[in-house]
Amino acid sequence: MTFVTTSDGTNIFYKDWGAGRPVVLSHGWPLNSDSWEAQQLFLADNGYRVIAHDRRGHGRSTQTWHGNEMDTYADDLAALIEHLDLREVTLVGFSTGGGEITRYIGRHGTSRVAQAALVSAVPPLMVRREDNPGGVPIEVFDGIRAGSLADRSQTYRDLADGPFFGGLASEGVRQAFWLQSMAAGHRNAYESIAAFSATDFRDDLAKFDVPTLVVHGDADQVVPFEVGGKASAALVKDASLIVYEGAPHGITDTHSEQLGNDLLTFLNGYAA
Repeated sequence: MTFVTTSDGTNIFYKDWGAGRPVVLSHGWPLNSDSWEAQQLFLADNGYRVIAHDRRGHGRSTQTWHGNEMDTYADDLAALIEHLDLREVTLVGFSTGGGEITRYIGRHGTSRVAQAALVSAVPPLMVRREDNPGGVPIEVFDGIRAGSLADRSQTYRDLADGPFFGGLASEGVRQAFWLQSMAAGHRNAYESIAAFSATDFRDDLAKFDVPTLVVHGDADQVVPFEVGGKASAALVKDASLIVYEGAPHGITDTHSEQLGNDLLTFLNGYAA
C-alpha cells in the first residue's frame, strides 16, 4: 500500500491510477477513497492520472487523536500534492471533501491547481447561525453526534437507508457505505461532524481563481442545494453549476455515470 507521512507523523493512504494530467479526489464523511472508485476508474481510463486518498482517521490512514478539523485536512492534502509533486492538478471534493479542497485553496493557494470541482459539497457553511439564517439547524448535527455515540453502526445504516442516497441506491451500495463508515476511527468520525457542519468556507471560496465546477442534486437531504451548491456557485466568480434534478446527496453512486461524464467534460475543457 502507498502512503505519504505528514509532518506530525500521520500516514495518509492513497491510490494512484492512470497517467496524464493529475486529478485528486477527496471523499466524504465518514467514508474513504473507495467511495470514488467508479469515477477514479473512469477518469483514469480516459487519460488522466487520478489519485484518491483516505483522510486522516478514515479508511487505511492513521487514526490520529488530534487534527480532525479542516485546517489539518487541508494541510494533509497539501502534503500529498507536494509529495507527488503534482502540478496543474484538478481538485475534486465530494461533501466533506469539498470542504477539504476549499480550505486547501484558502490556505495554500492555487499555484499547483488548474481546476476545482465541488460535488454535493458542504461549503460555504452548513450550520444555521445569525449570519447564515438559511443553514441547517444545529439540532440536526447534535442528533448525528448523539447517534454516533449511542450506536454509530446503526446510525450509519440509517443514513445509508435514508437521506444519504434517498432510496436510490442498491443494497450493495448501502452495505459498502456502512463498511467504509465503520472503518473510520470513532473519535475521528465524531469530531469530523463539527468540521463539516460548522466550518465557514466563505473566505476560502473568495480565493478561488481557477475554473470551478459545482455539481449538486436538488433533492439532497444531507447538504441541501440552497445551502450548498447554489450558495457556493454564487460565491465563486464564473463558476459553472450543474444541478441534478431529483438527485440525493450520494450522487457518486446514484448518478455515477452522469457524474463521471460531467467531470470528464470539465477536465477536457481545460486549456493550459
